Amino acid sequence: MPPAEDPPRVYEIRIAGHPSTEEALALQDPIQRLLCPDPDHAPPCEVPWSFTVADDGPDDDFTALVLGVYASRGQARRLAAQVRTLVGGGRAVAVSEGDAGEWGELVEQYGFERGLR
Repeated sequence: MPPAEDPPRVYEIRIAGHPSTEEALALQDPIQRLLCPDPDHAPPCEVPWSFTVADDGPDDDFTALVLGVYASRGQARRLAAQVRTLVGGGRAVAVSEGDAGEWGELVEQYGFERGLR
């Protein structure tokens, strides 16, 4: 019997090293298609997700696109690997646990779509 995955929580998948906010934001559409290839599907999405941007680099002279997901650790790692493949080797992609308070809409979406609220 395979081990059960840990319960979902907020994770951040950070795609680093963009010289401008515009360049970082340009990755949203391809990543969105990766996460949700059929935008007209019946809800819920397998993994609730959202984007933001953050300063990146020692002098905050670069921008990171941050993908927030509400998922198990295994799901978050698999999504990060898919994003890494999508963006190629020129960008660092890292996954870490996120702050549920900063990504409250993901927690709410997960609960609402699964009838937990």
